[in-house]
Amino acid sequence: MTILVTGGAGFVGSHFVWAARESGRAVVVLDDLSGGPAPKLPPDVPLLVGDVGDRAFVRGALLEHRVTAIAHFAGKIQVGESVQKPEVYFDVNLIRGLDLLEAAREAGVVHFLFSSTAAVYGVPTETPISEKAPCAPVNPYGATKLALEHALKAYEDAHRFRWAALRYFNAAGARPDGTLRESHEPETHLIPLVIDAALGRRGPLTVFGDDYPTPDGTCVRDYIHVSDLATAHLAALERLEAGQSVGPANLGTGRGFSVRQVIDAAALVLQKPVPHVIGPRRAGDPAVLVADPSRAREVLGWSPSRTELTVMIEDAARARI
Repeated sequence: MTILVTGGAGFVGSHFVWAARESGRAVVVLDDLSGGPAPKLPPDVPLLVGDVGDRAFVRGALLEHRVTAIAHFAGKIQVGESVQKPEVYFDVNLIRGLDLLEAAREAGVVHFLFSSTAAVYGVPTETPISEKAPCAPVNPYGATKLALEHALKAYEDAHRFRWAALRYFNAAGARPDGTLRESHEPETHLIPLVIDAALGRRGPLTVFGDDYPTPDGTCVRDYIHVSDLATAHLAALERLEAGQSVGPANLGTGRGFSVRQVIDAAALVLQKPVPHVIGPRRAGDPAVLVADPSRAREVLGWSPSRTELTVMIEDAARARI
């Protein structure tokens, strides 16, 4: 059984590719390389350079490689950019996502793993957040992810698809052997920004607000190691192959860390201060975003293993130094 991994040259996708191969699964990567050159991938994994929205190309790849499941990581992920360029996000994340679904349907591939996001919840009314919480995204990024989740449910009802929408909280860390790293342009994720500020590769980190109703006044987030995300996808795939849909499932640790705690932990790990300045709040930033991951534990039989903040920072730093 072969998995087509869209966006397999990206941060989370490439970690999944390695985890899938190490579990003995055959993998094919489809990526347009718009995020930059491909990272180191297993030597026996074909890399197809193309667009998930090219239905004929994707259908041909699915048939040629006898694909039985799709893991869909490709897409746009910058919240701020999605507000400025909503047309790009609706095109890439939704319209091309629908093209991918149609190519899958035409090729008879009905197992579909979707890389979703906690952004579907918008500003939560309570924490920790369970899958029963209202979905009210406040930006086009979250809206496009939620729309494709709705499409997957419709394809289940109409075409017998089996699907999982894994709603990540804050992906962090890196492959422990240092062979893969987080690399976005521009970089917006906190841990790589903190590391680079400490190493003098960029100016002081801006902390967006220190007057939130949290213990130290800075925002609290649930960080989940990217290796744990990869194992969660494999667990979800096993469920789909057993003939059962998963639907939405939160991927987090259930524990939050503040921006200040991340800065302090990075300073401890790197043995260097992290230059930073306090800036104004960012519009729409919730004070606290922490997952209730109990459904993933119960349905997938999965729980994260690399949950310590210092471990995530150590792994991320190892890949950046």
